[in-house]
Amino acid sequence: MIARSKEFWTYFYPVFKQQSPSGFNNISLDQWYQMVNSVKPSLIRVEADELTYCLHVILRFEIEVDLMEDKLSIDELPTVWNQKMDDLLGITPKNDVDGVLQDMHWSGGSIGYFPTYAIGSIYSSQLFNQLKKDNSNLYAEIEQGNFQPTLDWLIEHVHRYGRLMTADEIIKKTCGEGLNSKVFIAYLKDKYYSLYGL
Repeated sequence: MIARSKEFWTYFYPVFKQQSPSGFNNISLDQWYQMVNSVKPSLIRVEADELTYCLHVILRFEIEVDLMEDKLSIDELPTVWNQKMDDLLGITPKNDVDGVLQDMHWSGGSIGYFPTYAIGSIYSSQLFNQLKKDNSNLYAEIEQGNFQPTLDWLIEHVHRYGRLMTADEIIKKTCGEGLNSKVFIAYLKDKYYSLYGL
């Protein structure tokens, strides 16, 4: 969330351009910021933008539930996958490599793991929201490339606990509540409504 912020790129875009001047001479900071945060349906989960990423997770979770409840056979997976991709993202893979076979989880026997990615996105938004509340200078620090206060905050509120506490316990202790998808939705709305002029 920090690395996709306007403040982050206000600091790093000049550095980025210096490393590759010929490729970015005609691209402004505002254009670059929009490019970094462009939203478009993608076939590959790990290449998805932060707005559509959870749709990939939902697709896999729904398929896993149907598999576990014997509502879906292995032979039906490619067809169901393609239909869900079309329903959720409006695109259809041309082959199973870019479709149902793209993740290693199922072939490795990991069932029920995908929702943790969506939970991680929600937790991240809650931590980011709390970090902003606790540090009114956060964006100014990011814009100057000063990430030490953010690192110090993470060490104090998250990293130091390691496995002594569950993720939910850390979120409750740090943010004053458990998992709250409304914080994530508010983050997305605030960012993308502004970015796309909605």
